[in-house]
Amino acid sequence: MESWITSIMEQFGYIGIFLLITLENLFPPIPSEVILTFGGYMTTHTNLNVFGVVVASTIGSVAGAIVLYGIGLLIDINRIEKIVEKWGHILRLSKGDIHKANNWFSKYGVWTVFFCRFIPLIRSLISLPAGMAHMNFGIFLVLTTLGTLIWNVVLVNIGAAVGGSWETIVGYMDVYSNVAYVVLALLFTVFVVLFIRKRIILN
Repeated sequence: MESWITSIMEQFGYIGIFLLITLENLFPPIPSEVILTFGGYMTTHTNLNVFGVVVASTIGSVAGAIVLYGIGLLIDINRIEKIVEKWGHILRLSKGDIHKANNWFSKYGVWTVFFCRFIPLIRSLISLPAGMAHMNFGIFLVLTTLGTLIWNVVLVNIGAAVGGSWETIVGYMDVYSNVAYVVLALLFTVFVVLFIRKRIILN
């Protein structure tokens, strides 16, 4: 997949970056880390520049998030579960991924939209529960844009800084992703334990 992504970026430049990042938000298995770090690397030997790559990727991310937000407005979690049950093996998604995003939004509210933009996979899915909860679209747009902009600026600049070693950063991002998932699992476990203890005390 990496060679396909990089060939599109080399051929279409900013438009390719925009389209890939939009698709990445709608199809999570496409890794934004590859797109952004390679985009940063391209600024070192092509006519692309960091500002342009950041702008193209941010617009693409926000566009994809808006689509998912709109889908969330139209369907409920039961319908999403049925879709994931049928197509999840292709999208590399499970019902647990959907519930994880939904639970985070329910527990932490609107700021989840901002902070989850820094967590691979969840960063895309969080737009669905935001739509299902009919979150104020203006607030959703602002928080999504801010979170996305920070993520993109960091990865694009890292890609530009390391140059030809950009693939090394992708490897580190895989480790970061795994650590993030472990932390999420631990936080969810703590939440469940505290919830059960509270119910026991009340009863």
